[in-house]
Amino acid sequence: MMNRRNFLKKAAAASAMAAAATMIPGILFASDQEDSNLSGDINWIKGPCRFCGVGCGVLIGTQNGKAVAVKGDPNSSVNKGLLCVKGYHQIMCTSSADRLTKPLVKKNGKYVETSMEEALDLVASKMKETIEKHGKDSVAMYTSGQSTIPEGYVASKFMKGAIGTNNLDCNARLCMASAVTGFLTTFGADEPMGCYEDIEHANVFVLWGNNMAEMHPVLFSRMLDNRLTRKNVRIIDLATRTTRTSKAADKSILFKPQADLAIANAICYELINNGWVNHNFVEKHIAFSKGKTNIGYGLEDKFKFKDKAEPIDFDQYKTFLKDYRPDKVEAITGVSAKDIKYLASLYGNPNLKVVSFWCMGLNQHTRGTWMNNLVYNIHLLTGKISQPGNGPFSLTGQPSACGTAREVGTFTHKLPKGVVMNEKHRKLAAKIWKVPYERIPAKPTYHATEMFRAVDRGDIKFIWTQVTNPLVSLPKTSRYRPAMEKDSCFVVVSDVFPTPTSDVADVILPAAWHVEKSGMYGNSERRTQYWDKMVEAPGEATPDAWMTIEVARRMGYGDLFPYSKENHHEEIYNEYRQFHVGKKHNMAPVEVLKKQSGVIWPYIEETGKSTQWRFNSKYDPACDSTKDFDF
Repeated sequence: MMNRRNFLKKAAAASAMAAAATMIPGILFASDQEDSNLSGDINWIKGPCRFCGVGCGVLIGTQNGKAVAVKGDPNSSVNKGLLCVKGYHQIMCTSSADRLTKPLVKKNGKYVETSMEEALDLVASKMKETIEKHGKDSVAMYTSGQSTIPEGYVASKFMKGAIGTNNLDCNARLCMASAVTGFLTTFGADEPMGCYEDIEHANVFVLWGNNMAEMHPVLFSRMLDNRLTRKNVRIIDLATRTTRTSKAADKSILFKPQADLAIANAICYELINNGWVNHNFVEKHIAFSKGKTNIGYGLEDKFKFKDKAEPIDFDQYKTFLKDYRPDKVEAITGVSAKDIKYLASLYGNPNLKVVSFWCMGLNQHTRGTWMNNLVYNIHLLTGKISQPGNGPFSLTGQPSACGTAREVGTFTHKLPKGVVMNEKHRKLAAKIWKVPYERIPAKPTYHATEMFRAVDRGDIKFIWTQVTNPLVSLPKTSRYRPAMEKDSCFVVVSDVFPTPTSDVADVILPAAWHVEKSGMYGNSERRTQYWDKMVEAPGEATPDAWMTIEVARRMGYGDLFPYSKENHHEEIYNEYRQFHVGKKHNMAPVEVLKKQSGVIWPYIEETGKSTQWRFNSKYDPACDSTKDFDF
């Protein structure tokens, strides 16, 4: 029975949810899910959402061998039971009529169904034949930030450890390369130092070109909740256009495209000019340098940098910033000097905790690395970094752009730990992979776009794409589609659905959707999440990792891939963990991942806890305990 008090309570809650849904399209509340009309014996299995880098925890409801429902995982600290529209609809495709369920081989211009065994035989024989005729650098793999950790790991081991070529790259290069180089050139290490819990501690959020209300709605809802429950919490939207985020923000500041570079430098000018620099932090932890300037725009084949970063001192940096007085920058950016000074005052106030969020607005900028560097400069000058509620935070767009692409290292220059250019790193990989370290080349080959240029030039004569659709996501597809249609290159595509890329393939391999296999993803806050296979894949659809393993075995590398079909994901992950033994990047054991809704690395074995804030000796056991911060 509902009394007046309960009625008013439910009405108020419904009103609040309606308002939030208007502000954050597609948000689904945990209580809505609990009140759903689902009936019958439903088995709920935990896992991560597959559709973006936030890494929300989901519960997939299965019944009679099918995935029938989705709800947010209330035990996940990422989303706390919330889901957005993407997460809620992620199982719809499992029963879609246009799923790829049988391998297809192109014969006389038409696709013919074949068995998976025959298709993999063909892929292996073509790859082997190409290497014998044209050398190991004539074959390539192009993977994804949507690949699972085991999938990315076996691709790296197959190409670099077995074949002996660095012709492996992935689509995360298109969106995250500037984020990675921004981290590396500033800190010498990749990935954020903070975590999502920063949201509950911060007083100010500055969103640099990041429409979080629509792109990362669950995280944005946590920011709104913080503002509702705490005093003096402000959201500043810094963007080139008005969005739903602008309307929800306390202040919206619009700037001319590309002008954010000048804004960031002007903020640094104000911090120094007003005495808001944390000199104790700067003197202890910061070195200054002038970065590369002759960097081009990524449009040239075989481009190489000609200049190098040069060390400078604080006074030289201060002199450089004189060109960025707010009154001068106002004319460049369209942002008033008053607003620039306001932004600087927020960062400069020692009593305010500030988090800067960004995603593709900065990372796909024509000067994305610079913009990442400049936001880090602001936080480093003020010492607002690696503390609860204080820090710069680069968000990602794909579910495992961090865990697979960046951590496993599915880039031409990367290894599961370190880079191919470093002999020590190659020797570690060779030891774990049980191959001669000389087999792993010391030089990177092709980054993502250069790889497809190499296809066009005829340098690459075999390419296998997995979990990505490059003829939609690449720039200048008018060049690359004809390139992939040439007889000079044999194209293999693994995917769940037909795509413009599969249209040009010589072989199409049907892949399993994430709920149709077991695996792990790693999200934007360094959280590794595990899930078990929930339903069977249709037809002959197969996990990408297992297809790679089967091709490797057919090519004579079976001794390097001794994994079992039933449990290969765990066996691969256990092998991968060996790369990160130690305090700096220790990965949680599978047994822990199975029990929890994700674990943030570095994982502390002694306490069973995650390291939420890196480089701060209060929270990070990898730090020198005699120092407050240890970068």
